[in-house]
Amino acid sequence: MANTASARKRIRQNEKRLERNRARRSRVRTFLRAVEDAISGGDKAKAQEAFRLAQPELQRAADKGVTHDNTVARKLSRLSARIKAIGAAA
Repeated sequence: MANTASARKRIRQNEKRLERNRARRSRVRTFLRAVEDAISGGDKAKAQEAFRLAQPELQRAADKGVTHDNTVARKLSRLSARIKAIGAAA
């Protein structure tokens, strides 16, 4: 148990940060799921629109430190390639 005032404050801050990061991570996953669903549905226009909406969310997560910058770059690159492949396959 925390004995000092600063330790108690740190616990409160960590709890707030945990909740915020959980919400951000969940929001990112929701946007990614929308892109994945559009890609699996084979609708290129819908996939591009979902990707366009997901990009800033992923970048925001990286800026806030929820995910690593390179992880976001990798995910965006792979999603983009898969969306381009929809047009090539059709």
